[in-house]
Amino acid sequence: MKRLMLGAVALAVLTACGPKPEQAATAAAGTTVAEAAPVAKLQYAATKQGDVVDTYFETKVADPYRWLEDDRSAETAEWVKAQNKVTFDYLAQIPYRDQIKQRLEALWNYEKVGAPMKEGAYTYFYKNDGLQNQYVVYRQKDGGPAEVFLDPNGFSADGTTSLADLQFTDDGSIAAYAISEGGSDWRKVFVINAETKEKLEPELVDVKFSGISFKGNEGFFYSSYDKPKGSELSAKTDQHKLYYHKIGTPQKDDQLIYGGTDAEKHRYVGGVVTQDGKYLVVSAANATSGNKLLVKDLTKPDSAFITLDGEGSSDYNLIDSKGDVLYFSTNFKAPNQRLIAIDMTKPAQDQWKDVIPETANVLEVSKGAGSFFATYMVDAISKVQQYDYDGKLVRDVQLPGVGSVGGFDGKAKDSVLYFSFANYNTPGSIYAYDPATGESKVHFKPAVKFNSDDYESKQVFYTSKDGTKVPMIITHKKGLQLDGSNPTMLYGYGGFNVSLTPSFSVANLVWMEMGGVYAVPNLRGGGEYGKAWHEAGIQLKKQNVFDDFIAAGEYLVAQKYTSNDKLAIRGGSNGGLLVGAVMTQRPDLMKVALPAVGVLDMLRYHTFTAGAGWGFDYGTAEQSKEMFEYLKGYSPVHNVKKDVAYPATLVTTGDHDDRVVPAHSFKFAAELQAKAGGTNPQLIRIETNAGHGAGTPVSKTIEQTADTFGFTLWNMGVKEVAKVQ
Repeated sequence: MKRLMLGAVALAVLTACGPKPEQAATAAAGTTVAEAAPVAKLQYAATKQGDVVDTYFETKVADPYRWLEDDRSAETAEWVKAQNKVTFDYLAQIPYRDQIKQRLEALWNYEKVGAPMKEGAYTYFYKNDGLQNQYVVYRQKDGGPAEVFLDPNGFSADGTTSLADLQFTDDGSIAAYAISEGGSDWRKVFVINAETKEKLEPELVDVKFSGISFKGNEGFFYSSYDKPKGSELSAKTDQHKLYYHKIGTPQKDDQLIYGGTDAEKHRYVGGVVTQDGKYLVVSAANATSGNKLLVKDLTKPDSAFITLDGEGSSDYNLIDSKGDVLYFSTNFKAPNQRLIAIDMTKPAQDQWKDVIPETANVLEVSKGAGSFFATYMVDAISKVQQYDYDGKLVRDVQLPGVGSVGGFDGKAKDSVLYFSFANYNTPGSIYAYDPATGESKVHFKPAVKFNSDDYESKQVFYTSKDGTKVPMIITHKKGLQLDGSNPTMLYGYGGFNVSLTPSFSVANLVWMEMGGVYAVPNLRGGGEYGKAWHEAGIQLKKQNVFDDFIAAGEYLVAQKYTSNDKLAIRGGSNGGLLVGAVMTQRPDLMKVALPAVGVLDMLRYHTFTAGAGWGFDYGTAEQSKEMFEYLKGYSPVHNVKKDVAYPATLVTTGDHDDRVVPAHSFKFAAELQAKAGGTNPQLIRIETNAGHGAGTPVSKTIEQTADTFGFTLWNMGVKEVAKVQ
């Protein structure tokens, strides 16, 4: 049984979503640096302006590029084609673009293996030989030879169809897996005999923001929306529904469990069955923070839902169950999270019991082998403790070093659990942990062709505009000279309770091996210090996030890690908003801006797909006059000023992004091209048949990364990149 966040809410959060660690940037040492980048002003493809005007609280706001929101029109398709021609013609002039791509491919080409999971008679694991577009699922029995179970690389000719989920019945005899086509959040679900891999029925279609949770071997619960009228990639979806599908019956006969009435209307609904099959736990939420919590006794077919929390302002994640006792991690009356036990024979809130109480550090809980594992974030660094089910501390878990861990998740009968460990200069390795003794040993360590001892990470604390201390981890090659000349990538997110903890990526390695600095601040709006840290960067406090990021850039310049002419800022999704807002507020701070799949039109974001669910973090333009004015005050699309010299900008998006629709990026690029002064290029790179990021083929990721690196270095004045063997 997987932990429940609960289901759809986790899938709908904006993270996910921005550039992965593998998509960070690179820089060069031992290079010849020109005085300036090319100065010829680009001739952009023409973008017509319409006369659409909206009125908010008696204020008229022009939206001249509204027509670009129509992702199905031939006119928009021609605009995409024309913009890509200008962008790729520009990138083609960069002499070391192919060299960077080849270096990325060389370092990316190493075997990657995920943690094993026992399902029935088989042990399953994910593996990528090196440059495969998608990870392959293997299995083996009793330590015998491994065989391919599912190979997503064969799902489509170009590698753009990915495996989005894989779940098994408790006995491992049946598997259900979901696929994403072209990066879309819409899914198809296939049900197969796990032994023979034979399809048991036609696939389910039009599934979105959904988990798959089996009820015995009979069927499973999943979530979706009614198919929207208009474009399925951009039309608003706001009534999520939970269904039960009985295997072997048509999808049209699936039973609606929750979400079909006005009283049950929520944007995100998820359901999961406890491992013993006794209870169905349902989450219902209208935002990406907070969920209502309901439970149904499945042993009594006509039983009603029991509402454990009907308010919806706290978060609940199901961890495990024992008979009638359900265990949840929650921030209910505990901003930093705690683990509680709820006895369903006496479910009133005053009967809930602490198992692992709240502490000063943010808690995340997993379970396996009859133990709970408490992973704490201490200034964004992991610390793990093992507890029994009565909440008694078993031991502090010894970790391989200072970094991030994940895992410690399994079944009660497992005798070995697995966890991953990584940091900015240590590739992700898998460790086998003995919960009886506390001993761990390496299960898999990747053979990346570099020496981690050549690099170092340092955590610093800098002061933001209002005096708040903000942590930042700075990573680079040892012996770096603090003379202000180092190309530096400042990466940020700052929202949705998401924590940026140390991780490894090949792209960061390429950046560092050539002398670059990679810096990641833990901005307000994230989850590194719990609910208070998150809420210090939402709605009318969103400017705190931008101020934190600006202060991080100023710190790097003041400490001579870099200079304004050698600083690039990058972020994706909510992080794309971060970059768009900061570059329009402080265009003098950085030389290069790289907003990826960004939320850039803050007045209309909530009118597309599931965007209305982000209102907890952002607020909406209809909420109040104050909120409208605040959003308009920083919305990147609405704050591009005429004749301002903005940094060299490469906007990136995917034409199948139905999380943050590409119209955000289209309109922002059009505004920059129409208004920006100076000679810095204002370009947009639109990946075709690609979505928000998850499941992007390795080949496309490498190409986009090489283009982004090349653009960044070229505009920092780097004319030549030293070759590394």
